[in-house]
Amino acid sequence: MGNRLVPIVLFALLAIVQAQLWFGQGSLSHVRELQQELEQQKQLNEASRRQVEQLSAEVNDLKEGLSVAEEQARGELGMVKANEIFVQIAK
Repeated sequence: MGNRLVPIVLFALLAIVQAQLWFGQGSLSHVRELQQELEQQKQLNEASRRQVEQLSAEVNDLKEGLSVAEEQARGELGMVKANEIFVQIAK
Protein backbone atom coordinates (compact mmCIF):
# COMPACT_ATOMS: atom_id res chain seq x y z
CA MET A 1 0.00 0.00 0.00
CA GLY A 2 2.88 2.41 0.79
CA ASN A 3 4.41 1.85 -2.64
CA ARG A 4 1.21 3.00 -4.35
CA LEU A 5 1.01 6.17 -2.27
CA VAL A 6 4.25 7.72 -3.62
CA PRO A 7 3.15 7.82 -7.31
CA ILE A 8 -0.27 9.14 -6.31
CA VAL A 9 1.29 11.96 -4.26
CA LEU A 10 3.73 12.76 -7.07
CA PHE A 11 0.90 12.79 -9.62
CA ALA A 12 -1.15 15.07 -7.37
CA LEU A 13 1.80 17.48 -7.02
CA LEU A 14 2.32 17.41 -10.79
CA ALA A 15 -1.37 18.16 -11.31
CA ILE A 16 -1.16 21.12 -8.88
CA VAL A 17 1.90 22.52 -10.64
CA GLN A 18 0.27 22.12 -14.05
CA ALA A 19 -2.94 23.76 -12.84
CA GLN A 20 -0.93 26.70 -11.51
CA LEU A 21 0.93 26.94 -14.82
CA TRP A 22 -2.25 27.04 -16.89
CA PHE A 23 -4.77 28.78 -14.61
CA GLY A 24 -3.02 30.50 -11.71
CA GLN A 25 -1.53 33.93 -11.05
CA GLY A 26 1.61 33.23 -13.08
CA SER A 27 -0.14 31.28 -15.81
CA LEU A 28 0.87 31.57 -19.42
CA SER A 29 -2.33 33.39 -20.35
CA HIS A 30 -1.86 35.85 -17.48
CA VAL A 31 1.71 36.53 -18.60
CA ARG A 32 0.48 37.07 -22.17
CA GLU A 33 -2.14 39.56 -20.95
CA LEU A 34 0.50 41.43 -18.96
CA GLN A 35 2.78 41.56 -22.00
CA GLN A 36 -0.05 43.03 -24.08
CA GLU A 37 -0.77 45.63 -21.38
CA LEU A 38 2.93 46.46 -21.25
CA GLU A 39 3.05 46.94 -25.02
CA GLN A 40 -0.01 49.20 -24.92
CA GLN A 41 1.54 51.25 -22.11
CA LYS A 42 4.78 51.59 -24.08
CA GLN A 43 2.79 52.92 -27.04
CA LEU A 44 0.96 55.39 -24.81
CA ASN A 45 4.26 56.50 -23.28
CA GLU A 46 5.76 57.01 -26.73
CA ALA A 47 2.76 59.08 -27.85
CA SER A 48 3.01 61.16 -24.65
CA ARG A 49 6.75 61.64 -25.17
CA ARG A 50 6.16 62.90 -28.73
CA GLN A 51 3.46 65.27 -27.47
CA VAL A 52 5.80 66.64 -24.77
CA GLU A 53 8.53 67.17 -27.37
CA GLN A 54 6.09 69.01 -29.63
CA LEU A 55 4.90 71.23 -26.78
CA SER A 56 8.49 71.93 -25.73
CA ALA A 57 9.32 72.94 -29.29
CA GLU A 58 6.29 75.24 -29.39
CA VAL A 59 7.31 76.85 -26.07
CA ASN A 60 10.84 77.40 -27.37
CA ASP A 61 9.47 78.90 -30.58
CA LEU A 62 7.29 81.27 -28.57
CA LYS A 63 10.20 82.28 -26.35
CA GLU A 64 12.47 82.90 -29.33
CA GLY A 65 9.67 84.68 -31.17
CA LEU A 66 9.21 87.07 -28.26
CA SER A 67 12.91 87.79 -28.04
CA VAL A 68 13.10 88.38 -31.81
CA ALA A 69 10.10 90.71 -31.65
CA GLU A 70 11.65 92.55 -28.70
CA GLU A 71 14.95 92.88 -30.53
CA GLN A 72 13.20 94.30 -33.62
CA ALA A 73 11.17 96.73 -31.50
CA ARG A 74 14.33 97.97 -29.80
CA GLY A 75 16.34 98.30 -32.99
CA GLU A 76 13.77 99.59 -35.45
CA LEU A 77 11.38 101.50 -33.21
CA GLY A 78 13.72 102.58 -30.43
CA MET A 79 11.55 101.04 -27.71
CA VAL A 80 12.93 100.66 -24.20
CA LYS A 81 11.97 98.64 -21.16
CA ALA A 82 10.80 100.17 -17.91
CA ASN A 83 13.66 101.70 -15.90
CA GLU A 84 15.89 101.93 -19.01
CA ILE A 85 17.30 105.08 -20.54
CA PHE A 86 17.54 105.37 -24.31
CA VAL A 87 20.79 106.88 -25.50
CA GLN A 88 21.36 107.64 -29.17
CA ILE A 89 24.82 108.42 -30.42
CA ALA A 90 24.98 110.55 -33.57
CA LYS A 91 27.66 109.76 -36.09
